Amino acid sequence: MNTAETFNELSFSVYGKQVHYQLSPEKLVSQTLERQQGSLSSSGALCVDTGAFTGRSPKDKFTVIDDTTRDTVDWGDVNRPISEAHFHGLYSKIRAYLAEREVWVRDAYACADTRHHLSIRIVNETPWANLFCYNLFLRPDEKNVITGETEWLILQVPGFEADPEVDGTRAKNFTVVNFTSKIILIGGTAYTGEMKKGIFSVLNYILPEEKGVLSMHCSANEGVNGDVSLFFGLSGTGKTTLSADASRLLIGDDEHGWSDEGIFNFEGGCYAKAIDLNPEKEPEIFGAIKPGALLENLVVNPATGAVDFSDTTKTENTRLAYPIDFIDNAKKVSTGSTPKNIFFLTCDAFGILPPISKLNKGQAMYHFISGYTAKVAGTEMGISAPQSTFSACFGRVFLPLHPLRYAELLGAKLDEHPEINVWLVNTGWIGGAYGKGNRISLKYTRALIAAAMGGHLENATFAHHPVFRFAVPQYCPGVPAEILNPRSLWDDADEYDQKAAELALLFEDHFSDYAALASTVIRDAAPSFV
Repeated sequence: MNTAETFNELSFSVYGKQVHYQLSPEKLVSQTLERQQGSLSSSGALCVDTGAFTGRSPKDKFTVIDDTTRDTVDWGDVNRPISEAHFHGLYSKIRAYLAEREVWVRDAYACADTRHHLSIRIVNETPWANLFCYNLFLRPDEKNVITGETEWLILQVPGFEADPEVDGTRAKNFTVVNFTSKIILIGGTAYTGEMKKGIFSVLNYILPEEKGVLSMHCSANEGVNGDVSLFFGLSGTGKTTLSADASRLLIGDDEHGWSDEGIFNFEGGCYAKAIDLNPEKEPEIFGAIKPGALLENLVVNPATGAVDFSDTTKTENTRLAYPIDFIDNAKKVSTGSTPKNIFFLTCDAFGILPPISKLNKGQAMYHFISGYTAKVAGTEMGISAPQSTFSACFGRVFLPLHPLRYAELLGAKLDEHPEINVWLVNTGWIGGAYGKGNRISLKYTRALIAAAMGGHLENATFAHHPVFRFAVPQYCPGVPAEILNPRSLWDDADEYDQKAAELALLFEDHFSDYAALASTVIRDAAPSFV
């Protein structure tokens, strides 16, 4: 049954003056063009601009503090509280605002594992935002029909702005999550990623807290023998690129859960960075730029529809949103078995970390809490030298619970499945820091990951890093042995030792926020200065 056939205009009139329900991608694209809100690329993808906001605004995201959340949410700079009264005030104003407008409504769900389905109704102010929801969330079909009211409601209203002095927000734009009412309010921003990450934050609360499922900010793929690999990493580390492997099935590129039964994708699509997108380096992603895909904030030639993927005039955070089945090797049902290999990806611009290292359980939990990478000159305004970046669990800003809750769940999974291999992979610099050394070849990184997944490192000789203490393989097929030990590539080994100690101190400083509550197994895995 097509859910659009169940549309009752009277029952949906509470959402707007004119309601478009569950429209097809073709119709949404047509309406966007008719309203002059976008254009088509030469390959048929819809191109739009999200306006003043071309990325998320973490400081403007709030969680309603009430009996549900008061003692469970990890309140602070990441999880900012807002009162129930302010939420209800905003909700009433938004409903009054929408009552006079044309809206687009879509029912969808999150979590590919049917045991953990979360049904969602999204109300958008533009047809292209509704296309984003079609692409990114899981789509109902004959087997998964949503009937009646959904569990969660998202009201996305870019045209509505808050009054901070009255509404309890920091600025005119806002995202407010209410775990009791099961409503997400998004106003003053048209950036579509706020909807995607709003639901991710919801799942990061519900799944660990209520179901004991580890929610994860990672990509996942599967080999021909059913072996699953997970890829964690902050922006710029290669998470999407390395998981989109033509020889393996893609389970998902960004958000997953790990239950007793295995891995499952939260989403039905991908939201890939489009900056410098290249058909040679990323053919699977580039091939997804076709009718039905949504390109955000890219520079497009109005005469030809040609897209300049290197032009960052509007933002460096250019994006491409598409259904996961636009990837030829995407798995039809986005689930998999318990992972065999877990990769923590880091772009170490200091040139200290080896290209690949094997972690024990304590080290896995420690580096999970660390979530380390480094930014280099040119990636952001004001950065002239490498800067360390730490984000607990590789997604701190999306975690309603204390990060140690997720780390302990990871540790429990590793206890239950001791056969799992956890690897730390440096996709950054070797032979010296940024500006002096060289970035490791993607060819070698792929070879290292392929060797790990293929079991070719199981019988390798390992040496322990003197500071970080993880195990470093001394041989890998297809990779020069000399690059496996970064210290040997530095012109001055003493300088390497000094810089390694300095990087370890940065890890220690970040971990100091968690040390008091962390278990002994995590604390004992910290770098050594002896």
